[in-house]
Amino acid sequence: MRDNVFKRPERKMSQCETCGNEYDKAFQVTMDGKTHTYDSFECAIHALAPVCEHCGIRIVGHGLESKGKFYCCDHCAENSGVKGLRDRNN
Repeated sequence: MRDNVFKRPERKMSQCETCGNEYDKAFQVTMDGKTHTYDSFECAIHALAPVCEHCGIRIVGHGLESKGKFYCCDHCAENSGVKGLRDRNN
């Protein structure tokens, strides 16, 4: 039997900064001039997404910011004493 002539070239394994997994499909994210390597969006979110000052959830969407503090929604911002922020303009 002949060897398969259409073998895929071996990819370099990269290590995820969050979980340590070595993965051939890892990707890089550049943020604030620093490049980071992750094996999944889940690991990238865990490492890079800001945390809501009120409820502690990772903010995956746009979120809200006031005086350098991040909130997942206007409800959390208001419960932290921040007034006037809105999730969207209506």
